[in-house]
Amino acid sequence: MSARRVALALLVLLALEGQGGRGAEGQQVSPGAASAASSVLQRVPEAEAILGPLVESYGVSGMEAPVRETVMRFLPGWAKPETDSAGNLWVRVGEGAPTVVFIAHLDEIGFRITAVGEDGLASLEQEGGFYSSLFEGRPALVHTGSRSVPAVFAPRAPDAEPRHTPPALRLDLGAGSRAAVEALGVRVGNTVTMPKNYQRLAGARATGRSFDDRVGCTALLLALRRLDPKRVHHQVIFVWSVREEIGLEGAEVVAQELGLTVARVHAIDTFVSSDSPLELKTFAFAPLGQGPVARALDNSAITPPTLVDTLRLVTRPRFIPLQIGATNGGNDGSVFAPWGAPDAAVGWPLRYSHSPAEVSDLRDVVSLGDLVQAVAEGW
Repeated sequence: MSARRVALALLVLLALEGQGGRGAEGQQVSPGAASAASSVLQRVPEAEAILGPLVESYGVSGMEAPVRETVMRFLPGWAKPETDSAGNLWVRVGEGAPTVVFIAHLDEIGFRITAVGEDGLASLEQEGGFYSSLFEGRPALVHTGSRSVPAVFAPRAPDAEPRHTPPALRLDLGAGSRAAVEALGVRVGNTVTMPKNYQRLAGARATGRSFDDRVGCTALLLALRRLDPKRVHHQVIFVWSVREEIGLEGAEVVAQELGLTVARVHAIDTFVSSDSPLELKTFAFAPLGQGPVARALDNSAITPPTLVDTLRLVTRPRFIPLQIGATNGGNDGSVFAPWGAPDAAVGWPLRYSHSPAEVSDLRDVVSLGDLVQAVAEGW
C-alpha cells in the first residue's frame, strides 16, 4: 500500500476514533479516573513553577543557552546532564536494551539581524515558520549575548504594487545611524524576539509565547522528577534539543550519534489543534483539557498503529487521558527513521501556535509528564 493510501486510511480511522472517544456529557466517571483527575489538579502548581521560568527564558534557534540553563535548574539531584557539541542536553537513565529516546526542543521562533542600514534600521530574517505580521508594530528585544536591547518591529510601508508576499520586517532601535546602533552593542547575527511573559488565565488555562516547546521541556522535567531510576530496567535517554524550528538540526546530531541502537523515539512536541474559535473541527481537533495527544500522523512521520495502541495500554491502567489525532507540522523524532527507529510522537493540544499568545491547559501539561513517566517505566 502506498504511503498516501496509508495516510488516508489512518485519517479515516482517526476520525472514527474521535467520534467515539471523547465521551458524551453526563458520562459516568470511574472512581479511579476521578481520583487521577484530582491528583492532576493538585500538581498544576508544580507544572507552573517549571513552565513559567522556561517560557520567560529566551532562546531563538541557535541561541538556546539560557533555556538549557533553566532546564538544568529543575533537574532532580540524581540526574547527570551532558551537553553535546551541538548544544543538546542529555540525561540518561537505566542501562541495557532497548534504548528509548524522549526528545523535546529548547528553541523558539524569532528573527536574526542580517544587516544594519545607514539610517539605523536593521534588516531581519525569520528563524522558523510563522506569520511575521503578528509581530509588526510591536515591541522587540535584541539579544546580544550580554544583554537585551529594546527595539520595535517597524511597521511595513504601504506598497504601491501588490505582492504575493509582504515586504520583510525591519527593526527600529531608536538610533539614527549604523554607528549609533553599533554603540548599543547590536551586531549582525544577533537574535531578536518579542518581549514575553507567562500568564495564568481562567481555570487551568495559561498563555504565553514559546509554549512550543517549553511545555514539552516541562513534561520531560516533570517525568524525571517523579521517576524512580530503580524502576527503569533499560536505557532511557531524555534529550532537550536545539534548532528544531529551523530544520530539526539538533535532533539530527542525536540520531547520528545513537545510530542503530535506538529502538523507539518519542518526540514530545505541540499538537497544533483546531480547538480554537475560527477553525474547522474536521482536522487536527484535540480539545484542550482532555489530555495529551498521540500524533498518529503529521507532515514528517506516521506512527505505527501498534505503537499508538501500546500507548493506550500503558496509559489506561494509570488513568492518564490520551487523545489520538493527526495534525500538520513535523517533529524531532522523524530524523531517527533512517536508523530504523519508529517515531511515536506525543504532544498536547495548543491554540494559536507560533503566535505571541499561545494557549494551553495546565492539566494537559501534568498528564503529559505522567505519560512520559509511564512509558519510561512501564513499556
